[in-house]
Amino acid sequence: MEPAEGTSPQKRQVLLFFVFLGGSLVGSETRRYSVEEEMEVGSFIANVVKDLGSGVEDLPARRARVIFDDYTPHLRLDLHTGDLLTNEQLDREALCGLAEPCVLHFQVLLENPLQFFRAELWVKDINDHTPTFLDKHVLLKIPESSAPGTSFQMESAQDLDVGQNAVQNYTISPNRHFLLKLQDSGGRRKYPELVLDQPLDREKEPEVSVTLTAMDGGSPPKSGTASIRIVVLDVNDNAPQFEKPVYEVQVPENSPLDSLVLTVSATDLDAGINGELSYSFSHASRDMQQTFEIHPISGKVHLKALLDFELIQSYIINVQAIDGGGLVGKSVILVRVVDVNDNSPEITMTSLSSPILENSPPETVVAVFRVRDKDAGENGSMVCSIQDHLPFLLKPTFKNFYTLLTESPLDRETRAEYNITITVTDLGSPRLKTEHTIRVLVSDVNDNTPTFTQTSYTLYIQENNSPGLHLGTVSATDRDAGANAQVTYSLLPPRDPHLELASLVSIHAERGHLFALRALDFEALRAFEFRVGAADAGSPALSSEALVRVVVVDDNDHAPLVLYPPAPNGSAPCPELVPRVAEEGYLVSKVVAVDGDAGQNAWLSYQLLKATEPGLFRVWAHNGEVRTARPLGERDAAQHRLVVLVQDHGEPALSASFTLHVLLVDGFSQPYLPRPEGARDKAQADWLTVYLVIALASVSSLFLCSVLLFVALRLCRRRRATWEGRCSVPEGHFPGHLVDVSRTGTLSQNFQYEVYLEGSSAASEFKLQRAMDDVVEYPNFGNGLGFN
Repeated sequence: MEPAEGTSPQKRQVLLFFVFLGGSLVGSETRRYSVEEEMEVGSFIANVVKDLGSGVEDLPARRARVIFDDYTPHLRLDLHTGDLLTNEQLDREALCGLAEPCVLHFQVLLENPLQFFRAELWVKDINDHTPTFLDKHVLLKIPESSAPGTSFQMESAQDLDVGQNAVQNYTISPNRHFLLKLQDSGGRRKYPELVLDQPLDREKEPEVSVTLTAMDGGSPPKSGTASIRIVVLDVNDNAPQFEKPVYEVQVPENSPLDSLVLTVSATDLDAGINGELSYSFSHASRDMQQTFEIHPISGKVHLKALLDFELIQSYIINVQAIDGGGLVGKSVILVRVVDVNDNSPEITMTSLSSPILENSPPETVVAVFRVRDKDAGENGSMVCSIQDHLPFLLKPTFKNFYTLLTESPLDRETRAEYNITITVTDLGSPRLKTEHTIRVLVSDVNDNTPTFTQTSYTLYIQENNSPGLHLGTVSATDRDAGANAQVTYSLLPPRDPHLELASLVSIHAERGHLFALRALDFEALRAFEFRVGAADAGSPALSSEALVRVVVVDDNDHAPLVLYPPAPNGSAPCPELVPRVAEEGYLVSKVVAVDGDAGQNAWLSYQLLKATEPGLFRVWAHNGEVRTARPLGERDAAQHRLVVLVQDHGEPALSASFTLHVLLVDGFSQPYLPRPEGARDKAQADWLTVYLVIALASVSSLFLCSVLLFVALRLCRRRRATWEGRCSVPEGHFPGHLVDVSRTGTLSQNFQYEVYLEGSSAASEFKLQRAMDDVVEYPNFGNGLGFN
């Protein structure tokens, strides 16, 4: 379509200015386009690409759209071609009524950057309506005294078309009394008048009938008719006269139905029927007659329909008073509609971006909307606002358009959703407001590192576990959302290069479960450390790590091992020599055992399991010392076999046994005999006895030392090969005439015995020195000194 008449493309100028938001370009000149009414849907109007100053390829990306002031989508914009097309069949009469020209205001809105393009659509009229008389049968009473040239105003025909298609001419049927004259009422509207051409004679012709025809200027023209019945009356030479030529009245738009607008009044100097007046509207349109009514006798004007200031601000009503003789008096009523604040502001959302990234920079466009109030003056002035303490702000852009922007950085982890209430309040009395709530979601970006619930984990596992055993679980959380919060776990390379972590544990990548890959041995590996990493699925991925310490818990899988007394080369150990003069609590030997386990699994206790003579010896449970349970006597057997049980405290308990051979001998002198605690207390009470014993032991030792040294040296030379590996005589640490038989590592150096071996004994006998050189011989026991 070509631009409307009077608008030359060469004379149009474009003034561009930048609005605050992103330098949005707004055209200041209004483009005009025209279209005939009743065009088919999709008819071409114009191509706006050149007027927009943008390429057609930019229209889809910038989300171009057409917005009409009445929010009705009369046109649509083809984003692929830039063509403006009709979106409906336009009815000029429904859109604009009798207003001429019929102009629809709209804007072309483009986003990113924001741009407004103002335009007008002129809807051209076509001749689609026929002229119609509201009253097709008119009764006209004319006094017979009417002079030639007297005119009688007739009701004009109504035609919804405008301009050339409206009523252009009137004609009457041929008659010999009347001519037709057209009068201009202003605004290019004409109304007909009957002009008396020849005097009337009621006695000859009491009635005259003519046909009035109205024709429009369409092509082809259309016409409508009304029949006029003229009744000739007697003489009536005074026309009614109104009190005021113009009545002005102000009526609030919220006035109720049937409320009194005003009362008009006219007078007629005639008498009788010629002075009786009848009031009516003159040249009133259909809308006017539907809105107001006048009482024909009283002249009171009442309201028949509600007023709306936003649609019509004033009415001009032609009122007439007709007397009984047919004479007419005229006046005008000017009704001014007073606006009241009866319309709440309107909010129309044209663009909403949700969700928005949490790292969006300040002043990012969130929404574009338009506000409108149909009222006028202060009633139509508006104030727009949102809640306080939100990271958003409102800025006006263009002709009641507002933009909602971000004011400060957003943080989805702090708040992922905003319900923003836009409040528009007018300045009328009382004030009216409208609220519109929009929901703005904040989308996540990967700005949070996975965080372990603990900086370090300590896991415990029983040794000898089954492969694949679940050790424990590490857990990390990420405050982000979606893929940015999906955490995967992995084992990081150990800091100890000798730790074969890949053969020890594995981790479930999604759940963080740790599993043992093989059985662990507490005695080989008591604990180990490694690091676990947690990484999210964001881009780029963020990660963190935690330290995991695995402690292997001991299991009772080792039985006690007896270290002392030793059994050389798998043979029976050397017997323990105990003098027959030993008192109660004498230390015979000490069983030393170890356990490869730890904790209570390695706590050992000792007990005498079996003895040749029960009650003669006892074993201390905590240190394994074998002591005499009572003083020895001459009647006690010389050989004793003790079975000592060593047991740990594990569950179940493990044990080991050891056989100890004890030989009771005479002639042993002892520098010190340990006694039980009760005996010591008794000996300390008797100091004299203690001194005597010490003196006797000292004298005996001097004598026995020389004898033992002599015998030991000779015996060792002859029997070294026989006794090697059985009863060894350690050298060093002792004077040359002494032999240590203290069972090194078990008895203290205080428990040493002086022995001598008779060198002339071919049967490898050994003899024990008594106090007065009384030698007691013991036969050879076969293989060494062991007992069977």
